[in-house]
Amino acid sequence: MGTNKMWGGRFGEGPADIMAEINASVDFDKRLAREDLAGSRAHARMLADQGIISQDDATSILKGLDQIEHEISSGSFTFKRELEDIHLNIEQRLSDIIGPAAGRLHTARSRNDQVATDFRLWVREACARADAGLLALQRALVTQAEAHADTIMPGFTHMQPAQPVSFAHHCLAYVEMFARDRGRFTDAAKRMNESPLGAAALAGTPFPIDREKTAKALGFASPARNSLDAVSARDFALEYISAASIAAVHLSRLAEEIVIWMTPAFGFVSLSDKFTTGSSIMPQKRNPDAAELVRAKTGRILGSFVTLSTVMKGLALAYAKDLQEDKEALFSAADALDLSLAAMAGMAADMKANPAKMRAAAEAGYPTATDLADWVVTNLKKPFREAHHISGSIVKRAEELGVTLDKVALAEMQKVEPGITKDVVTVLSLAHSLNSRTSFGGTAPVRVREQIAFWREKLA
Repeated sequence: MGTNKMWGGRFGEGPADIMAEINASVDFDKRLAREDLAGSRAHARMLADQGIISQDDATSILKGLDQIEHEISSGSFTFKRELEDIHLNIEQRLSDIIGPAAGRLHTARSRNDQVATDFRLWVREACARADAGLLALQRALVTQAEAHADTIMPGFTHMQPAQPVSFAHHCLAYVEMFARDRGRFTDAAKRMNESPLGAAALAGTPFPIDREKTAKALGFASPARNSLDAVSARDFALEYISAASIAAVHLSRLAEEIVIWMTPAFGFVSLSDKFTTGSSIMPQKRNPDAAELVRAKTGRILGSFVTLSTVMKGLALAYAKDLQEDKEALFSAADALDLSLAAMAGMAADMKANPAKMRAAAEAGYPTATDLADWVVTNLKKPFREAHHISGSIVKRAEELGVTLDKVALAEMQKVEPGITKDVVTVLSLAHSLNSRTSFGGTAPVRVREQIAFWREKLA
């Protein structure tokens, strides 16, 4: 076969067929083309500014890279698996376009720092996309909250009716969760914002490069301080997938609630035709498939975290070919997260609440039992544990009578606690219960509207 073009004179023959198959990554790492071109432009300009290559060569390189970018964007670029990866595909095409000057582009860099730079750029952008998707979802939920500060629904613990809350309060709980998710992506983006470019294979380079210049050109805060770490670290990718995993869990929780709320047994919300499907055999069906798929994609994202963690756990410094396996896992997680966020933001905006169903469900399960106990503490000066027992006994009697708590006759209550007066009825309504929760962060409409105003300003 002659000298191997990719690896130089050390190899006299090409790889075996199975080696070529397992070694090639261009099928998936071609997604790094934009980042690879950006890194190459920054590197070429810096080499020329430092006098390492001529300005003429740099100009030729930059023009060639522009042509390659056009070919890729137009779909006319031919990706060749025998050239292994996106880096060598671009380098070879550059050589075809401008000749030997293309070989000067790889001066003072290696594919090791090249791919590490490309990957950081890609993941940094993925963090920005996640933040934008979460912001859109938060805004949709706040819009729902604005319409439903007074809409009463049952709050649940153990999936059993607990205390009345407003639908707005419930929506805002997810706004809080997604705010923390945004914080995780923001933090991750800050930590990954160091440029590996110029670390070369693992030890740096003897050429008088300016790593500050290339870092600035690519929007990095600074160059990475240790060449070994620069080429081999993938914790930035792990941190992205970690943040994505937590966000996906939050999305899945909301998706699960939508699935439950849309069942006829609940009927709390409905989704339009835009986010539901029918059945091929049962004409009455309206299935919340979009929510179900968001719920399912969580597994894909969590699996990607396990995949990349397993790749990394046994790697001694510095670079190893194992790191080729980092991209497919992260791309898969990012694709699933981006799609899930867009779908959930759409559902949150499309969702139509059914206040009557919510209120009817809130009336079941004796949700004002705690209010009764609180009344006993306040008015009869009983310890809360004793008041809890009194309220529980009255709830039991209500169950026996088949009535809601506010319909239990005063005489029946007094059989349990003679000190109870007719005034107790004022605290047993759903509206009173809702309005009484005025502690900061509580479900009282006055507090909920404060939070809506807070989030409206914060998300503007």
